[in-house]
Amino acid sequence: MSADFCKNAQERPEPVKAEVKGNIPSWLQGTLLRNGPGIFSVGETSYEHWFDGMSLMNSFTFKNGEMTHRSRFLRSDTYKANMEAERIVVSEMGTMAYPDPSKNFIFKAITLLNHTIPDFTDNGASNFIRYGSDYFATSETNYIRKIDPVTLESQEKVDYTKYLPVNMVTSHPHYDKEGNTYNIGTTIAEKGKTKYVLFKVPAVPQKGKSKDALALKSVETICSLPCRSLLTPSYCHSFGLTDNYIIFIEQPFKLDILKMATAYMRGVNWASCLKFCPEENTLIHLIDRKTGKSTEIKYYTGAMVVYHHVNAFEDDGHVIIDVIAYNDTSLYEMFYVRNLKDNTGVKDTGYSTPSYRRFVLPILSDKGVAVGQNLVKLKYTTASAVKEKEGKLVCQAEVLCDGLELPRINYDVNGKRHRFVYGNCVEESAVAKQVAKFDTETKNMVYWSEENCLPSEAVFIPRPNGESEDDGVVLVAVVNRNPGQSSFMLILDAKTFKEVARANVNGELHKDVHGVFIPHEMNVSQVTPVTESSSHYTYSIQTKAAHRKAY
Repeated sequence: MSADFCKNAQERPEPVKAEVKGNIPSWLQGTLLRNGPGIFSVGETSYEHWFDGMSLMNSFTFKNGEMTHRSRFLRSDTYKANMEAERIVVSEMGTMAYPDPSKNFIFKAITLLNHTIPDFTDNGASNFIRYGSDYFATSETNYIRKIDPVTLESQEKVDYTKYLPVNMVTSHPHYDKEGNTYNIGTTIAEKGKTKYVLFKVPAVPQKGKSKDALALKSVETICSLPCRSLLTPSYCHSFGLTDNYIIFIEQPFKLDILKMATAYMRGVNWASCLKFCPEENTLIHLIDRKTGKSTEIKYYTGAMVVYHHVNAFEDDGHVIIDVIAYNDTSLYEMFYVRNLKDNTGVKDTGYSTPSYRRFVLPILSDKGVAVGQNLVKLKYTTASAVKEKEGKLVCQAEVLCDGLELPRINYDVNGKRHRFVYGNCVEESAVAKQVAKFDTETKNMVYWSEENCLPSEAVFIPRPNGESEDDGVVLVAVVNRNPGQSSFMLILDAKTFKEVARANVNGELHKDVHGVFIPHEMNVSQVTPVTESSSHYTYSIQTKAAHRKAY
């Protein structure tokens, strides 16, 4: 699999119509953007970690039962510098780049300084973010790159630090029904303080600002949270959002800033400065969206590593948080090129299977409650929150299932109680060979797979005027490794999880990471709400294209 994963891609910037087998629903009108690494070697140099590869963007546009595909490399400064030098000269998290031996002492000294006080890469190969009406390719550094979502052409580079004191920002924001964007960044030792910054980017520019102005210029800080340890901030890849709360997990998976500053001199990569401390606990922050203040009660659980939140919602004085959690950091380790092994993606040293965990945080005061008492009153979960002392609850999760990753839901129920989750099956390997639909109530799981095919993230798209939570389709880009056969976009009926169509791509697809769906403008007026009590789901659309823009 190493050969497949780390083969340089070729971009295909002109749209090409796919060969469709089956029937793509006529209501499916929009563009699925996918992002992931696509260049793994330049000249005689190669990346050491799969996530480090330079960004290849793909677009799959659906219109009137047809699909067109195109792809482009992100023209980041990193891309330009590497291509000009004909070698990798910009360091990534898992690959430290060193100067050409022929370079003089001054050049090498400048390179050393740039790594001591890191100027991070702008190789946005993880996902896409929408701020205002603009889309950006992103990783998790302070740089993002605006792109044209139609042509995939790269536009201006944007530095978060011009608007917020953040050095790292998650690539998994949230969007509310008004189109505002919420995200979390990490400030590394700014004025002697290391902190987490929760912020909101309004969908509409503030008064006095041009409608074409960069939306980040209107950014609003919701709150700042000090790190538990000054020089080792927690790694954050995603977070949760409900109607009233933001959920941030401060886990004992940390970035050691001092080690990072000396990594270049020590001949190691920045990823080696991430450390997991299994002897420490995890602190779950619950922040009021209106006041920006954390709740008086503090919530703790055991050590874990969380990359992806599934969803969060409120119910009868509780906040419920669903996450995909690991017991160690083996997931990242598995994607070092040396560890990607043919057919499995698993090295003999072992792989920690993730579990889908549900935590329940009681938000009512614990005063008058006896130490040792469980404050969770919900009948449909076995999760607990036991009082250890005044203002401190120790939370134990309910495990809903094992081996699910890259979770996606119907984003119309984001922040509400959901029933269905779509994801990749990674029970035996970090490299998925199946996608699945999981029912959180019955605990049933249904699958799709095909021999020698590698599916990407399963993205749910709701049918306009849909009557239930799973009324829609699931889109999956599939890398087909069968000789002579095309890779394809798979369209599954979300209710039955059966294939309704596939669109064969004229050209190769490569394994990617994340993406967004941008609906085409449709005349969708307000729809009479339809309630399905069995899934606790209420469906309501108010000009979805104007409000959500991205899923």
